[in-house]
Amino acid sequence: MNIRRVPFDHPDAVKLNDQVQAEYAERYGDEGDVTPLDATMFEPPLGRYLIAYDEQDRPVATGGWRTQDENDEGYSDGDAELKRMYVVPQARGLGLARRILAALEADARTAGRTRMVLETGTEQPEAIALYSSSGYEPCAKFGHYRHSPMSRCFAKPLH
Repeated sequence: MNIRRVPFDHPDAVKLNDQVQAEYAERYGDEGDVTPLDATMFEPPLGRYLIAYDEQDRPVATGGWRTQDENDEGYSDGDAELKRMYVVPQARGLGLARRILAALEADARTAGRTRMVLETGTEQPEAIALYSSSGYEPCAKFGHYRHSPMSRCFAKPLH
């Protein structure tokens, strides 16, 4: 696998984002994740967006982080928020999410961020298992879905 930094609005990123949104809609019975995002949020040094490509140069996994600081949505100064972690169904179980997660954590740490935070949901048990096994612990809710009973928020110090 080859992991590359790409802009959030790269055609492969858009394609994978459409796929993850469809999966969210299927799992939660709604329109997907409506958290406001734009490409500038993932531009270094404010963030990073990665895509993993397979041996045939097909995009198979994605993830990014964006800078967050204290605000009225519950973030804290120094936060890096994980967004759009996704692995296409045919590439699951190969450790791609774990590799992308490690690369994003290292990049956020290098950018001076002190904590990685993420929001997932009750209908994504495999995501909760990944984050729990990667050192993330439940934390106070934050972000767009902080009032949803299906929302689960996690954090990990980046030292």
